Amino acid sequence: MREIVLDTETTGLDPLRGDRIVEIGCVELLNRIPTGSHCHIYINPERDMPEEAFRVHGLSSEFLADKPVFADVVDEFLAFIDEDALVIHNAAFDVGFLNAELKRVGKPEIGNYRVIDTLALARRKNAGGSNSLDALCQRYGIDNSRRTKHGALLDSEILAEVYLELLGGRQASLGLSPLDGRGMGAREKLAPRPTPLAPRLSAKDVEEHLAFIATFGSEPIWREYLVAPDAVAAE
Repeated sequence: MREIVLDTETTGLDPLRGDRIVEIGCVELLNRIPTGSHCHIYINPERDMPEEAFRVHGLSSEFLADKPVFADVVDEFLAFIDEDALVIHNAAFDVGFLNAELKRVGKPEIGNYRVIDTLALARRKNAGGSNSLDALCQRYGIDNSRRTKHGALLDSEILAEVYLELLGGRQASLGLSPLDGRGMGAREKLAPRPTPLAPRLSAKDVEEHLAFIATFGSEPIWREYLVAPDAVAAE
């Protein structure tokens, strides 16, 4: 299963009022494991950079002046995300901007059916607390010390770690340890049952099973676990 963790930086908060995307960062997960493959694009927004936005991400108009416009990088971006699920924090914001840019260049919009919103996941799991990316890093012990400003690729890398924690932890069990009746590892022992359960097999059932096993000859390992009919009757 391939998933793409995605983040954007923009010139403001509203694509319907002329704000544009200036940076896209994506990282690839295969079966919930980061592969190291990523897509990182700076974009010339073809407009000025408001001071409030610059304070958030540090991308100036001068820095972005020689970067490609969205129309020149859209095919690269779409090829990377393909048709796979997109993992985004506060997805409505980023998807709104992406769809505005895609519409502007005549490309199909991104459907909500393929979007996983980690903000919604966090709110369900941590109701009542702050669920910003920084707050989630603190909650799950994820190092975000490099995040002095917002950056699309860095935030995507951090979000990938947060996403795995929201799903149950970065070091998920591979299910290779023998489990006992409570789903615990073999090293954890169950207390003995005070009163053994009554057998569910009758003496007749056991006799028929013995007759069936006898047809296999003397080698089958099942012979080591056979129960005599009279033992069942005694219980």
